[in-house]
Amino acid sequence: MASNSPWTPEENERFEDALAMYSENTSNRFHKIARAVGTKTVEEVRRHYEILVKDIIKIETDQIPLPKYRVITSNGRAYGNEQRQPMRNGKLQ
Repeated sequence: MASNSPWTPEENERFEDALAMYSENTSNRFHKIARAVGTKTVEEVRRHYEILVKDIIKIETDQIPLPKYRVITSNGRAYGNEQRQPMRNGKLQ
């Protein structure tokens, strides 16, 4: 089952679903997550989790810069990093 290959979107989805299912207090958590993913070893799951935690910390402490979105114009209005299209009743206007 050891793959050491990049994670596919499907594997990531199963990983995220299993993370939501098995809390930090679950015994054998990474074994259960690896079983749910199905294609990764316990050690690969543990490493993937540690990378995720580091990424979250970087995001929450503003160590990752905002992406440079291209400017989109609509009705004479420009939207970039600082301006967002207004929403009304949960829908973009």
